[in-house]
Amino acid sequence: MEPAKQKYLVAQLDEVEPVRCPCGNARRAFGDDADGVATMHLVDILEDAKSHYHRNMHEIYLVLEGDGYLELDGDRVPVRPLTAVMIKPGCRHRAVGNLRIINVPIPGFDPSDECFD
Repeated sequence: MEPAKQKYLVAQLDEVEPVRCPCGNARRAFGDDADGVATMHLVDILEDAKSHYHRNMHEIYLVLEGDGYLELDGDRVPVRPLTAVMIKPGCRHRAVGNLRIINVPIPGFDPSDECFD
């Protein structure tokens, strides 16, 4: 008899090594999950965040700390702790301010889907 497949994954985000991304420094979890349903990133926004978009991926941003705004297709949307924003494919976006966010890419993050003008 085959052993049962584990039906959960656990990540300790503060122990994940950060990587540079267009928004700042991201600690990415669940990128190696074969199902690829979603990933979760803890992101510290840096002041040189670059506007970008995704062709296929949705993202949900949840602001944990700080105040600032998101640039979304040219609109400035103020954000503060517990603001949640869903960013749909094709929306040019970047975060501005001293922010720490959770980012949930759906489906899971694919670096080839990061597009710049």
